[in-house]
Amino acid sequence: MLSFDPNEQSDRENYKLLIGSVIPRPIAFITSVAEDGTVNAAPFSYFNAISSKPPLLTVSVQRKSRKSKDTARNIREKKEFVVHIVDEENVVEVNKTAASLPADQSEIDLTDFTLIDSEAVSIPAVKQSKVRFECVLEQLVELGETDLIIGRIVRFHIDEAIYQEGRISAEALKPVSRLAGTNYAKLGEIFSLKRPQ
Repeated sequence: MLSFDPNEQSDRENYKLLIGSVIPRPIAFITSVAEDGTVNAAPFSYFNAISSKPPLLTVSVQRKSRKSKDTARNIREKKEFVVHIVDEENVVEVNKTAASLPADQSEIDLTDFTLIDSEAVSIPAVKQSKVRFECVLEQLVELGETDLIIGRIVRFHIDEAIYQEGRISAEALKPVSRLAGTNYAKLGEIFSLKRPQ
């Protein structure tokens, strides 16, 4: 067994160990809006659900050159955002939004996505997403070079094609997850284990 002290490694080395080990990671495709009205869109794989009562999501946004990225800055200012779940049908278009653009240029312009109005927040959403969560900022925590965003879901949007008797069909959603490097993963084999009594 190899053993590494994170304090004796570079940030990049620690990053590689984390993203290669904590897999698969769900991907949050987030839309936010800048002060000038520019719609920002970007994917993040340090993302998960943390509570259902209230319904909370968390997204970690690494800073770039010690400055908050557009997404974190927009959410801090507007206190609203929309999270879309990435699936096999939208992953290629989502990947296009990972390009580094100036803050006054929208990544949506690089894609074939269509923006639509949200119902409970002022941030537009992507029509082609099967699952989207309209969120308000619950808390933003600055952790070193990271902006940890906790969002409270104020509206769920679920495609009827994946909604079955109050549940979401994973097979119909076809979610895509992040691995390391340029690698992604599809859902794969599903198996069940009963919890002990």
